[in-house]
Formats: sequence, structure tokens, C-alpha cells
Amino acid sequence: MLRPRAAASVAWHPSLQAMAVFLLQRLGTLLATLLAASLVVFGVLEVLPGNAAQVLLGPDAAPEAVVELTRQLGLDQPAWRRYLQWIAGLLQGDMGTSHAYGAPVAGLIAERMALTLPLALMAMALTTLLALAAGVYAAAHHNRPGDLATMALAQVGIAIPNFWFAILLILLFSVKLQWFAAGGFPGWSAEHGGGVLPALRALLLPAVALAVVQGAILARITRSAVLDVLREDFVRTARAKGLSRRAALWGHVLRNAMIPVVTVMGLQFANLLAGTIVVENVFYLPGLGRLIFQSIANRDLVVVRNCVMLLAAMVVLVNFVVDLLYALIDPRVQARGT
Repeated sequence: MLRPRAAASVAWHPSLQAMAVFLLQRLGTLLATLLAASLVVFGVLEVLPGNAAQVLLGPDAAPEAVVELTRQLGLDQPAWRRYLQWIAGLLQGDMGTSHAYGAPVAGLIAERMALTLPLALMAMALTTLLALAAGVYAAAHHNRPGDLATMALAQVGIAIPNFWFAILLILLFSVKLQWFAAGGFPGWSAEHGGGVLPALRALLLPAVALAVVQGAILARITRSAVLDVLREDFVRTARAKGLSRRAALWGHVLRNAMIPVVTVMGLQFANLLAGTIVVENVFYLPGLGRLIFQSIANRDLVVVRNCVMLLAAMVVLVNFVVDLLYALIDPRVQARGT
């Protein structure tokens, strides 16, 4: 005799429930942080001295012309109204129009991000490769000459400013050896003498200048994290079962040591985006950093506000991705988060 089918009930697996709560909490934190960042960015730029209309018209402009341009730019409206208009525009994908360039800010940022984002990604890739290789090597040769030499080089890398190392790279590889151009960017399109390979070649020295300091910091953190995991009981058990030191190091130790490493990597990517402001000016690259620098000089607060907010949003988003990587690497993070 067939039994009647029980009423279907939808029940989530506990791990799925924990993950959903974890995601909702992190999304709420992300939105609250973005709101706070927008208030800070807008407020800080509002208290800066100077008048964009006066800068655009010049110091000898008639007061009536300055007042009229101020009205056309909407700078005569109350700050709270301009803030709400800015946020409403951001939600609709409208960043306004640049006062100095007379072009949509979104187009200017998209054009410059086509250089800055690949530069930051190249620097992050170099940072990760150098740091993981140096950190794991130093931990595997703990208290030996290789460890001491690697950490000494890392300490030197931490002490070197990005812009100074960038100048050294230009002097060595551009002026003396003449292997790379001292600055400029040919573009990604081959129509104007550029292309993918020439563009990557132009970004290599700036990426190295950005990666050295961050790689040195990450190498020391990787070494400490790997050493902590090497002392765990499961590593000794794996070695006792016949697993080679190299296999245990790369197959078991590194994965468990990645949580503090991933934390710093997320913060470093945000630092790399901000660090491009200086390095792009050293190498004369038309990226987002140079746009911010020029907009500050022109008192083009519309561009500055949106660029800084974009950088802040990318920092918050990177931290959100890091939290998700936490949960994937170590599911215990979900339990602690809930």
C-alpha cells in the first residue's frame, strides 16, 4: 500500500543558513560603510578653501561673472541639497560633468581606469608571487642564512618609498640600460602605435615600483603565518605518515596560513590603487591618479569627489571579497560571524 507523500517542507542546510546570514551581515556593513564614506568625502571637500568658478575664470575675472558661473555650476545651493543630488546621481550612474574638462565624469574615470586598474592588478600579481615565494622559502629555512637574507631584503624593501624606487628604476632601466621608456603610455589600441604588449611593457616598471614595498610587507606576514602553522600537530602527523616536507608545506601548511595573508592582500590592493597617484605622476601615466592630481590643481571638486568615492568603494568592496574568501578558506569564520 502506498503511503501518502508528506507535505514538502523547505529547510535550509545549517551551513547554507550560516552563509546566508554571513552574507547579509557583510552586505549591511558594506552599505553602511559606503554611506559613511560618502558623508566624509563630501564633507571634507566642502570645507576646502577656494572657489571652482574663480579658478576656472582666473583671478582677474569680474565678480559678476564669478557669481553667474557659480550659479550655473550649482555651487550656490545648500550643501545638503548638493549632497542628495550627488547621491541620487550616483545611484542612477550619473557622476555629473567636470568643470575643467567639460566632459562627463564617468567617461573620464572609465578612460583613466583602463590604465590604473591593469597597473594595480599587475602590481598585485607581482606582489603575491614575490611574497609567497619569499615568505614560504624563509619559513622553510627558518633561522638559516636563506631566511636571514630574505628577511633582510624584505626589511630594505619596506624602508624604500615607492616614488624613490620608481626613480631608481627609471635611472637604471631607462636612462642607463635604455630597456624601457622613462614614461608615457602608448595605449591599448594598435592604431596609434600601441597595443597590448607595448602597453604592458610601459606598465612593468611602475608595477614593480608599487610591488616591491607591498611584497616585502606580505613576505614577512607570510613567513610568520607559515611558521605558526608548521608548529601545529596535524603537520607533524602528516610528516610522520611519510609526506615530504615540500608536499606538507605547499599542500597543507600554506592553505591554513592564508587567512592572515589574504587579509593583508585585500588591504594591499586598496593601497596599490591609492599608491598609483604618486607613481603615475613619476612615470607620467594618464591614469586615475594623475586625473585626481590635475583635478585638485584645477579645483574640479566634482571629479575629485567621485574619484575619491570610487577608491573608497573599491576598498570597501575588496574588504567584502576578503570576508567571503575567509568563509571559503575557513568555514569557522561563518560561525563566528553569525
